[in-house]
This record gives sequence, C-alpha cells and structure tokens, in this order.
Amino acid sequence: MKIMIVDDEVIIRNGLSTVINWEELGFKLLPPAASAEEALARFPDEQPNIVLSDIQMTGMNGINLAAEIKMKWPDTEIIILTGFDMFSYAQQAIREGVSDYLLKSSRPEEIIRAAMKAKQRLQVRWESIKKESRGRSAFRDRLLESLTREGTLSDQSVESASELLPHLGLEEPPLSLQVLLLAASGWGGRPDDSSLAHFAVANIVQEILPCETLLHKDRVLVVMNNKAGETVDKLEKELGRVSRKLKCKLYVAVGSTVGSIEELRRSFKEAEHAFTYRSISSTNEDTFIRYELVKDRTGGKRVCSEEEEARFIAIAKSGSIIDLRHWVDETIAAQLSDPEVTPDSLQAYLNSIVLSGHRFLERVTATVGEPPPVAEPLRPDVLNQSENSYVVLFRLLNSIMDLYRETMSGDRVSYIKRAITYIRDHLDRNLTLQQVAKHVHLNPNHFSEVFKRETGFTYIEFVTKERISRAKELLDSTPIKISDIAGRVGYEDVKYFGQLFKKATGQTPSEYRNKT
Repeated sequence: MKIMIVDDEVIIRNGLSTVINWEELGFKLLPPAASAEEALARFPDEQPNIVLSDIQMTGMNGINLAAEIKMKWPDTEIIILTGFDMFSYAQQAIREGVSDYLLKSSRPEEIIRAAMKAKQRLQVRWESIKKESRGRSAFRDRLLESLTREGTLSDQSVESASELLPHLGLEEPPLSLQVLLLAASGWGGRPDDSSLAHFAVANIVQEILPCETLLHKDRVLVVMNNKAGETVDKLEKELGRVSRKLKCKLYVAVGSTVGSIEELRRSFKEAEHAFTYRSISSTNEDTFIRYELVKDRTGGKRVCSEEEEARFIAIAKSGSIIDLRHWVDETIAAQLSDPEVTPDSLQAYLNSIVLSGHRFLERVTATVGEPPPVAEPLRPDVLNQSENSYVVLFRLLNSIMDLYRETMSGDRVSYIKRAITYIRDHLDRNLTLQQVAKHVHLNPNHFSEVFKRETGFTYIEFVTKERISRAKELLDSTPIKISDIAGRVGYEDVKYFGQLFKKATGQTPSEYRNKT
C-alpha cells in the first residue's frame, strides 16, 4: 500500500515522514512532494494509493489537487491536513471526494488512525472487486460449459452469454459455431506443468482466432464462430509455429461446424471423439484430427496372431531387451498404419499381447511346479496416460520377461535375500529402491511388488525397520553420540531420526539408551 505526503513546508514533509514508522504499519512511503503540481506529475508513474496533503500550498491548493486526482484516479484515498479549523474547508474537501480531514495539530496516533481507515477502505473495495471478478469468471465458465455440453441457454442467460462470450457473436445470427479440444505435452510430468502449458496454449490460440476458451485439467476447450471467415484452417497452418514458440507438442481435435446453439453439443461430442485418438497419435509430432476423418473408422486388428505370440515368447526366452524394443516398435507401427485403427481396437490388441504373455508365464510356472507370478495387467485407461502405447507395452512385456528369467533361474526368493543383504550392508547411505533393484538386476516396479510379497513390508518400511534395529544395537552396545548413530544408519537430520525412532519404539533415542 503506497502513501504520498504532499506539503510545501519542508518541516511538515520531513516530520510526517519520520515521526511515523510507515513501513511498520504496512505502507510504502513514497518520496514526499513539495507541491500539488509535483504530486500530479509523479502520479502516473508512482500510483500512490493514499495521499496525505496540506490544503494551503503555493500554487494549486490541496482541494484542487484532490479534485484532479479523483477525476483521473478515482480509487485513491485522500486525507487533508490543514492548520485552518474551518468547517467550510471540510465541506469543500468532502465534496471533492476527500476521505478524511485532520488538523496539522493532530497527534501522530490520529494521523495513523486516519491512514489505517483509508487502507481498510481500499482493501474492502479491492476484495469486493476480486469477488465480483471471480464470480463473473466462474459464471462465464459455467455458461460456456453449458453451451458445449448441453447446447442450451436459459432465457436469463442469453443476454449474459452475449456479454461474457463476445467472440461467439450469439446475438448476430446466422451462427457458424465449432468446438475444438487442444492438449499440450512436453513441459514435464507434474500437474502444474500441464496446467501452465495449457494456459499458454489458450492465450496464443486467442491471438490467432477470435474464440472463447476454457481450461480443463487435461485440455483446452475452444469454441469459435466461423462466420467472420476465420476458420480452423488458420490454426492448422500455425500449429507448428505455436508448438515451436511454446516448445511443446500439440494435439488438436476438431468437431464439425454447426449453425445453432442447440447443435453446439454435437460439435463438442465430435471433438471429444476425435480427442480420444490422442492416445494413438505419435508423441513426436503435432497432430490435427478432424472428426470427419475418423468418424467412419471400423477398428483395426483386435487380437494378436499365433505368429506374433510365438515371436514374443522367443524374445522372452532369449532375454534380449533390444530385440523386445524393436519388436514392440514394429508391432505397434504396423497397427497404427492401418487406416481403420481406433483407440478401442488398439487397446484390445495390446491387451491380447499382454494376456498372451501371462498365459506363457502360467505354462512355464506350471511346468516347474511354481505358483504363477503376479504380472502387471494393462489397465483400461493406461493409453490415456502421459506415456504412449510404445512405452506402455514395452514396460509390461519387459516385466513379463523378467518374471520368466526369474522363474527359470530358480532364484525367485534368493534375489530378495541378496537385496536384503545389500540393504543391511549399506544402511548408512541414501539407499533407493532403484539402486537395490539394479543390484539384483530387476525392473524396479517388479522388484517392489515381489519384495512386499516376500517380506511383508514395502521397501521403505523395511529399510526404516532395519535402520531403527541397527540404531537400537548401537545404543545398547556403544557409547557413541546419538548424532553419530543417526549418521551411521543413514539419517543426516538428527531431529528426523529421533522422530522416526520414537514412532517405532515409543521412546526417544536418549530414553531408550537410559532405560536400564
């Protein structure tokens, strides 16, 4: 909150600046102005929120200054200080929008009280404006959502929609409305990264086309009116430039053009259908899919052949990760080249390959007299995740290949024993699950699952248990300091070590050591 003192008497300016600790009160004190003219000249750049001004000054007086400020910056709070205790001054000052009127003889606490009241009034107004803005924004978003999902507007909402969604030109038929759904990738894996990327995409799209946008969790909803001759062709041509500028990859799904609000729901549904094809698009290039291009697809191959199953089994037995990667790439590329492929058909096809791998494992374990291992299934929603189909299928088949190698080596339990030995030998280090899995040559996800099954503990639970157990041994058998013990069992933060120790034993390390 910025405050400016205006007075032509240097002793008053300096006194008001130094007697009161403005910064402690939450104000930023601007350099005092020696005249109303100086204050007005500096106002555009410095934008004070509160002005504390004398009335009687050489040149323009304080009341005229107040009138000038209120005309150009009406939200400014103005407090008048004067040595003249005259009611007529107060009346005139109030007419010019002055917030408060004080005598120069007022005590500092009275001036502080007036400034704090002005600050409070400003904060109340700002909060009110924020709430109104948030309310209008939320109502605008609900209107756009209602238009696209339901294709209807209540009589009460029609006028509001014209005002809040000006780029749709709803009040000027004929209409030529169209829905697009955009998604960006490549800015990182955190939710905040995706939201920020979509915010940037929405801003650039609005620069290219007159449209209304709405940010969703995983995409940007765009609604435009083509009647002005601005078509999605322009966006398609600009797609490469936009992705280069934002350093991300774009996917755009386009519904057909409709001539009424009631039909807008159909364009939205079509865009949603086209958007599902994102799961089978390449992550290495921008993609622009129109509903018309995919609406009649009947679906590609849904079940892998015996030859494909035999090829995977041969690779699994060989244990070659390179061969597996090449086979996955070739197999999926062949499916995507089918002009009839759909997300559903590709999902079914990939599931059939994974199921074939499971059946292969069951046959192998039955032969060696072992119970069947638990392999990760292909979840129905997995192709809608950030990873593409190549990565998903490779990871699952590699896990199956690891399980086969483990089963045939007769080492299903011994590698867990090796892992436990390794953990106990390295308790003083930052020991990650990935490091231990690498030590026993296993996929981290698979290692984590089997470790929990064999030991009854998650990896973190087991490591913590072992560290606390080692700490108890050292407390029982050595006089070394607790901080040194914490370091020996892998905790740099002694306080955190103490919290974990008490949670596990019910005692602090000192209490445990002194218990006997």
